[in-house]
Formats: sequence, structure tokens, C-alpha cells
Amino acid sequence: MIPDLEDYKWIVPDFIWELDELVDIEKLLKALPDADDLAKLMPDFDKIGESLASLKGFLSPGYNLVSEVIGASDLLLLLGSPGETAFRATDQGYDNDKQFKKGLLGELILLQQQIQQHEEEARRAAGFSSQQKRKVSDKEKIDQLQEELLRTQLKYQRMLERLEKENKELRKLVLQRDDKGIHQRKLKKSLIDMYSEVLDILSDYDASYNTQDHLPRVVVVGDQSAGKTSVLEMIAQARIFPRGSGEMMTRSPVKVTLSEGPHHVALFKDSSREFDLTKEEDLAALRNEIEIRMRNSVKEGCTVSTETISLSVKGPGLQRMVLVDLPGVISTVTSGMAPDTKETIFSISKAYMQNPNAIILCIQDGSVDAERSIVTDLVSQMDPQGKRTIFVLTKVDLAEKNVASPNRIQQIIEGKLFPMKALGYFAVVTGKGNSSESIESIKEYEEEFFQNSKLLKTSMLKAHQVTTKNLSLAVSDCFWKMVRESVEQQADAFKATRFNLETEWKNNYPRLRELDRNELFEKAKNEILDEVISLTQVTPKHWEDMLEKTLWERVSTHVIENIYLPAAQTANSGTFNTTVDIKLKQWTDKQLPNKAVEVAWETLQEEFSRFMTEKKGKEHDDIFDKLKQAVKEETIKRHKWNERAEDSLRVIQHNALEDRSISDKQQWDAAIHFMEETLQSRLKDTESVIEDMVGPDWKKRLWHWVGRTKEQNIRNETKNELEKLIKCNEDHPAYLANDEVTTVRKNLEARGVAVDPCLIKDTWHQIYRRYFLKSALNHCNLCRRGFYYYQRHFVDSELECNDIVLFWRIQRMLAITANTLRQQLTNTEVRRLEKNVKEVLEDFAEDNEKKVKLLTGKRVQLAEDLKKVREIQEKLEAFIEALHQEK
Repeated sequence: MIPDLEDYKWIVPDFIWELDELVDIEKLLKALPDADDLAKLMPDFDKIGESLASLKGFLSPGYNLVSEVIGASDLLLLLGSPGETAFRATDQGYDNDKQFKKGLLGELILLQQQIQQHEEEARRAAGFSSQQKRKVSDKEKIDQLQEELLRTQLKYQRMLERLEKENKELRKLVLQRDDKGIHQRKLKKSLIDMYSEVLDILSDYDASYNTQDHLPRVVVVGDQSAGKTSVLEMIAQARIFPRGSGEMMTRSPVKVTLSEGPHHVALFKDSSREFDLTKEEDLAALRNEIEIRMRNSVKEGCTVSTETISLSVKGPGLQRMVLVDLPGVISTVTSGMAPDTKETIFSISKAYMQNPNAIILCIQDGSVDAERSIVTDLVSQMDPQGKRTIFVLTKVDLAEKNVASPNRIQQIIEGKLFPMKALGYFAVVTGKGNSSESIESIKEYEEEFFQNSKLLKTSMLKAHQVTTKNLSLAVSDCFWKMVRESVEQQADAFKATRFNLETEWKNNYPRLRELDRNELFEKAKNEILDEVISLTQVTPKHWEDMLEKTLWERVSTHVIENIYLPAAQTANSGTFNTTVDIKLKQWTDKQLPNKAVEVAWETLQEEFSRFMTEKKGKEHDDIFDKLKQAVKEETIKRHKWNERAEDSLRVIQHNALEDRSISDKQQWDAAIHFMEETLQSRLKDTESVIEDMVGPDWKKRLWHWVGRTKEQNIRNETKNELEKLIKCNEDHPAYLANDEVTTVRKNLEARGVAVDPCLIKDTWHQIYRRYFLKSALNHCNLCRRGFYYYQRHFVDSELECNDIVLFWRIQRMLAITANTLRQQLTNTEVRRLEKNVKEVLEDFAEDNEKKVKLLTGKRVQLAEDLKKVREIQEKLEAFIEALHQEK
């Protein structure tokens, strides 16, 4: 399974090949130790040659000492093999690095040749029987030889690491200079950024057309507190995730896009802020932001969320890949968790792992018993052949201390203990358990541990199977291999989906443009603003007529019941006018201005609603109805009438009601007409109430063949008795005296009708009201010729028309109030309403959930799917083209 890494030269940026212009390679090589110095570090090969004569039964013919000393990857690099290992531990593509390794290890190749010659001589000189006799002593010599070789290997490893560190610093320096524009190259998005954008779009794509997201990503799964997040932090080389002691910290999937860059920074997909990962305060802010986003994504009553948080991390030496950190798998739901937390985590994990091209990074805690693992069974279900699973054993330092049998760790790494299979097995150490440890200190501790670990000395673990660095390289190689194998197939699938969607649109909406939700919202926004502007086109007469009519409907009951009727009961005109003036003043001070403003606001709402809901014929699009209704309701909720309007209105109304001078006969006749209309409307209402009280008359009973109820019969008898009182005394006051109530009750009892005094008074109120309104209407007819007497202040005249003057004052007040409110509407309130509409639309435009809720239907969803599929296909094609160019 080792790939041909000659195809991976695209990993190295172009400027690396120009390093010789920026770095003095010869000077660097002179600073390195020469072959003589290296020879002093070598063991005594004469003694080794003598010992090798007895190793015939213990060393296989293919045993390669150089491979044991320098590692398989370095040997392949030295020999120039085209099949370089996928799990390499050093950077590639640098000529100076190759020259150093060749100069540093050239002597080891000679060493291997000498050992092979001594081995041949030993085979010829020694027999099998003599080898058996010296078995015990030779084993001791082999142990000494292995220890000496291991020490030599560690020395060379430290020197190689020092060179790698220097190369890393040089690469960072060159990246920084290139970032400042030294080469004046046109900046382009990196491959991994292009790929990450595709995944971000796919995360929002509703796969309702059988086009599933099968693009590769590295899915990090494991039991809770197994060290998933710590492994991810070591790969990202920064402590970027929230941490806790034993509690669930990862509450939603976190997609991390790793890429190489001159500065070690992180940023979210939907934010422009860059977090400097070299500063502790920025790291703390980033961890806090991630925790806030996780908690905000969790819905009420839930513990975990399916919403993905997208994060990009760039830095020198980072391997390019996309990883998704998932919530840890749990076995028990504890207090404070939602009851379905366990099932939700399983469903999230399965949803990501069932992608056939996803690389599963299975994290297993090495410090706990293997039998307690939950995630391994889950992974074995999703990838039974282990073709895309990489197994990672964490906390190996604790495992080595606590495990009684070290062979158990070897069984885990060799894939013999768990029922699952894997593409590769790795053992890592992610710190001592201290949350304040830096990445550098963790790396140093990890390297120190494995250098001294018995697991390596006894060959239970191979060199390429340890450290997070080797793991990162291996995962990155597998990731890009999977991307190359699957991305074109996915692009073809989305191309077919696009064709199907476009065909469906043409068949269902042949005459409509494909407008997605945002475009529809913009169209609706323009329509709504046009309709608001239409308010300014309403004529002043229309406003005033509506305002005057509505205001009189609201205040007429108060004027009749609380002002006119009480004043009409007075004995003379002087008392009438005094009563009217007092009650009008009280009304104006307390109620009238507020009632007028309420009427004006309701009138504006009514006109605004009419324009918003009015259908525009064939051009009307009902897809906007819900949005318009929501905008209307939210605007009305936010709009408040100018508070100073009531104060200015109060003064105007008070002055209007104090004026009693009717200037001409036309105004006099208009006041009479206004009074007659009002009284006739009240009389009609009163007649209807009386009819409900006493039941139908004889004509209706005969024609419709209906009768009266018992209560209606009692009411009718009471009505007849009360009408006799009014006929006897036409100037009867508005209220019955107690003795009159008693008289009526006794008269009814004499006819066998038992009646309650309250019923008598209630019936009297309606009977007298009808009588009074009829009398007032007759008085209006008499006052038609009273304008002449009014001009003479009714001197030497028995005709008094003070009630006509009252209604004229009311009518004039209504006209002046309507005019004032109309001016406030057109000059101030319509503009303020338009401003509120714009603010509501801006708020809705930023609220995607609101738009999804208000703009719905098959047409909208189909347009949205078309837009996303086109965008995915275009970005995939651009990514494939860039991938081929880089290759």
C-alpha cells in the first residue's frame, strides 16, 4: 500500500525550489560534522564482525542493519527508491535535506556492506551445532549490540530533528517574505481552502434529490475523554478547543481545515477576525468563542447539536487536510443530559462515518481496559474491512505504567485485540493531563517518552507508528489519496443532479426566472417599499374623510350619552350651555386628544394594510403574502405615534369647541343634517333593542308564525304601562321616581303580571330614550328656520336651538381635528412608518431562519437546490482543475 511519492512533489511550494538563492547551502553543510567525526560515534565494527559469526540462527537473511539504525523511510530516501513510504517523518522535496542525509549516513552504507561480508565469513566458519552451544552467550552479545545500535540511532535522529527544525524556520521565513509580495505573484486560494468551501456548501445542502455528500474528510471519533480533541490539537499545533474535567465539552461537530501559511492563525467561516495562535489571550478568546457557538447551536431541551462549526487553522508546517471533531460516544446518560443524548451522538457519528470516502480516525484511550471501548464496535460496523480507518491509541505513557502485560499494547497496535480492522495503527502521547501545557512541551514529552520507552526498545512498536507527527503525515497522505480517487465521481453526480433539477424547473415553471430565496426576498422588499411610498399618494380629502368618520364613530356615544342627553334634561338654555361647556372642557382635557391619536394610528394601519394585502391582478405573486404580512405586523408593533402630537392637538380641539359663531345658513343646515343623522342612527338602534326586549309585533308573529317568550310578554306589558306614564306627562324627566316604579309594579300585578323593579327601570330607560330621540328629531325640523333667531340670540322668540349649536361645535371640531391629524400623517408619520419598514426588512434580510419560514413552497426550494448544486458543481470543477495543474 506504499504510494509512489514522486507524484507528491506538488506538496512543496514553488519557492522552495528557489531556496538556494536565499540560503547558503554550502555554508550550512560546512557547519555539519564530517565523516571522520561521525566515524568516532560508530561502534567497534571489528568486535561486531566477530560477534556476527554466531548470529546465523538469529538473523534472517534479509535482515537489514541500516534499516534498523536509520529507519525505513530514511533508507528509501538515501537509496532513491521511487516507492517512498506514506508514513514518513521528515519533510520532502528539499535538495539540501537529501544532501545532508546522504553525507550524514554514507558511512552507514559501508557499515552494512562490511557487516554482510563478516556475516558470510561467519556462515562459512561456523556450523549449526556450535551455534547451539554458544546460544546463551551470543544472546547477551545481541542485546548489547541492539542497545548500542539504538543509541546510535537516537543520536542521528536528534541531528535530523535539528535540521528539520532549521528547515522549518527557513520555510517560515520564505513564506513571510512571499506573503509581503517579494515575488509579486498573484495570490490564489489554496487547494485545501477551495475544498473546504465545497464542504461548507454541502453541509447546508438538503440532499433530497438522491445526491449524497461522499466527499472525503477525516472524521475523528472516540469515546468521551479518550483524547480526540487533544490529538486534533496536536495535529493543529495549538490548544484551540475548550477543555473540561470529565464533562462533555464537544457538543457539536467542529470542522477544522488545516493549511500551511506564514502565520499561525485561526478564523471562523462566518467571521473576518483572525486569532493569533501564538498569543495566549487569543487562544483563550478562541476557546471561549467555540464554546459559545457550541452552546448557541444546542436547541432547548437538547445536549448536543448537529449544526457544524467551521474553523480554519493556518500555520507553518501544518499538513493540509479537513478534519471533523465529533462529540464523544457515551455509554450512559447522566443527570443534566437530554434523554436522547446517547442516541443523538450515535446518529451524528454514523451520519459522518457512513460516507464511503470518509477517513475514520478512531481514537482509543490506552489507559483504560480495551473491553470498555464503545467506539470500536461502532467503527467496525461502518467500516468492517478497515479500508479507511486509522486506529490511534492515546495515553500510551499511562498504558505502559498501568498495564501488567505490555504485550497487550502490542496486540492493540497489531490489530489483534479489537474486532475491528484498520488501515494503520498509531500510538501517541498527548501530554501529562495538564490543561495548561503548551504544544511544544507536549511534543518534547512525547519524543522523550518514546525514546526511552520499552515499547520501542523491544520492537513492540515500530518507529513509524509513534508520535502525532507521523500520524499527521499519514492521515494527510490518506486524505489526499482519497480526494483524488473520489472527487471527479462526485462532480459527475452533481452534474447529473443539476440536469434533473433544471428539467424539473422547465416543466413546472416555464415562464418564471429561477430566483432563490435571497433574490425573492429582494424582489419582495422592492414591492413592499413601493407600496409604502403609495401612502404618500393618498389624497388629503381621502385622509380627512376617513379620519372624521372614524373619529365620530368612536366619540359619538360619549357625546350623546355623557354630554347631550344630560344637558338636554336641564330647565333652560343657560343651564344647557353651562353644562355643555363644562363637559366639553373635561372631555377635551382628558380623553379627546388621546382618542383622536388612536383613530389616526388605526387609520394609518388600515391604509397600510390595504396597500400591503391588495392583489395587483395578474402580476400578484402569492409567494410573498406571508412575508408581507410579517413585515406589516412587525412594523405596526414598532411604530409609535409622536408623543407631542396630543399636546398640540388638545389646544386646537379646545379652541374649536369654544367657538359658537355659525357664520352662514349653509353651516346651520349642515349642523341640522349632522344632528338628524346622528339621532336617527341612535333611534334605529334603540328600536332594535326594544324589539329584542318585547319580541315581534303582531304582524311579524302572523307572517313568520313565531311567538313571544314569557319574559318578552312581561317586557311588553311593562312597556305598555310605561308608555302611559309618558303620555300623561310629556315633560317627564329621564328617571322614574320610586313611587312611580311601585305604581307600575302594582298595576302589572293587578293584571296578573309579576315584575321586578329592576326590569321596570331597565325597560323605562329604552322607552324614554326612544321618546326623547323622537322629540329631538321633531325639534330639528322646527330649527330649520331658526337661523334668523340664532343671529338675534333667540331674543323675543320661544324657539331655542342650542342643541343645533352644540352639534355644529362638535362637527367643526371633528373637521379641524381630521385636518390636523392628516397633516401629522402626511408630514411625519408616513415617513417614520417607511423608515420602520426599511429597518424591519433589513433585520429580516440578516435573519436566514426568518426568510426560510416566510418564503416557502416547492418553487422556492427547487430554486434553492438549483443554486446550491450549481455552486457545488462549479467549485468542484475549479478544484479539480487546480488539482490537475498542481499535480
